[in-house]
Amino acid sequence: MTDKDSSSRRRFRGLPPGPTPLPFIGNMLQVDVKELITSLRTLSKSYGPMYTFYLGSRPCVVLSGYQVLKEALIDRADEFSGRGDFPAVQMWSKGNGIVYGTGERWRQLRRFAISTFKNFGMGKRSMEERIKEEAQFLVAEFHKTQGKPFDPTFFLSCAGSNIICTLVFGDRFEYTDKKFLNLLDLINSNWKLMSSTWGQLLFTFPKILRHVPGPHRQIYKNYLKLAEFVRERIEMNQQTLDPNAPRDFIDCFLIKLQQDKNNPSTHFNEDTMLKTTVNLFFAGTETVSSTLRYGLRILMRHPEVEEKLHEEIDRVIGANRSPCMEDRSQMPYTDAVIHEIQRYADIVPMGVPHTVTRDIQFRGYHLPKDLNIIPLLCTSQFDPTQFKNPNSFDPTHFLDKQGKFKKTDAFMAFSAGKRVCLGEGLAVMELFIFLTTILQNFKLKPLMNPQDIDITPESTGLGSIPRPYQFCLIPR
Repeated sequence: MTDKDSSSRRRFRGLPPGPTPLPFIGNMLQVDVKELITSLRTLSKSYGPMYTFYLGSRPCVVLSGYQVLKEALIDRADEFSGRGDFPAVQMWSKGNGIVYGTGERWRQLRRFAISTFKNFGMGKRSMEERIKEEAQFLVAEFHKTQGKPFDPTFFLSCAGSNIICTLVFGDRFEYTDKKFLNLLDLINSNWKLMSSTWGQLLFTFPKILRHVPGPHRQIYKNYLKLAEFVRERIEMNQQTLDPNAPRDFIDCFLIKLQQDKNNPSTHFNEDTMLKTTVNLFFAGTETVSSTLRYGLRILMRHPEVEEKLHEEIDRVIGANRSPCMEDRSQMPYTDAVIHEIQRYADIVPMGVPHTVTRDIQFRGYHLPKDLNIIPLLCTSQFDPTQFKNPNSFDPTHFLDKQGKFKKTDAFMAFSAGKRVCLGEGLAVMELFIFLTTILQNFKLKPLMNPQDIDITPESTGLGSIPRPYQFCLIPR
């Protein structure tokens, strides 16, 4: 055994127990790589809410269940706020950008993004108006289907992506724009690849998989193409920039670069701008559209829920005006259904891995600095101590006895703590306005018996991917 091996053994001596790893492959024989998340959840039944799991030769601590996730991500948020290994993206981002950055650079980027988005009306009326307008474009496209069967994937991706495009690039794209559709295809393809068996193998054995041919190699290539598009947009903005009247996130970043150009220790440079913009574009496109796509499928499986939604929409909003965020407080059932769709669809089941930012003691164990932490967010969303019926779709999880909306801390669809999704406010607005506008205008018509609709995901890795489907929208 080398000195390096023995010092690494000493470093990891105080970790919680877990399945015994084999040299080089770690615990890979104890899991089904095609169902990594399910396997990790099953292991927590044997080893408890906190156990050590070896991804190849890298030890990780897996956190499972609401209680331990709350203690780590919320009660000790600072110490668990580092960003862990995520090879599928880090081959391209190399630890740069807002999602995969860490330390002071990440803190500054996050602060900058939040204040910039606030200035552009995220969480304010102007952004709500944009979402309402986009919802009408979406409904117009849906009317063109004339009640015939179609797959909603790209329509929903266009609508969700256009909201983040307005913030980042200053304008929206037509749903027929070839370049735009190509970008959405790249994002959709990466989301699927990261959640596939190949994506999960890459997560587990990054050093080996980098040299093995296979579909996972496409993830890196797709990121390069997305970056190329963003680079073109940055150049367009540079040519027409007015520092006194920024139009979008890219303008604000360009102004910040100018301000910091003589500061050698600045974290703001062109590479960071490129990677942060791609991060925002990717995250803002896929999660909302996947949730809506999953949500419509769940509602077809539960026509009684759709009926109650129609009733609440008709009573509170009526047929003649667009839904707005003020309506939400009078629509507890709709609010509960949207939360339950997010809980049940569980679009990002494990979040992105974390690390501990310094050596700490946690629940009686010693966790060394930079140790990878896998927070199984899904185990909070499906925790039987927090939800009476966790494996069923049941909107009453978010309603009290009087039928009023009730919050629960175990809802972690946007993660929790310091790494909570910075677009949460925007996503909440999009989900509410898009879903109510669709149901105000249409009735959902499945192509099979509701009880035959399978609402389990097609695959689960980085994301839970809803099964592809077609359906009809019947104007009301």
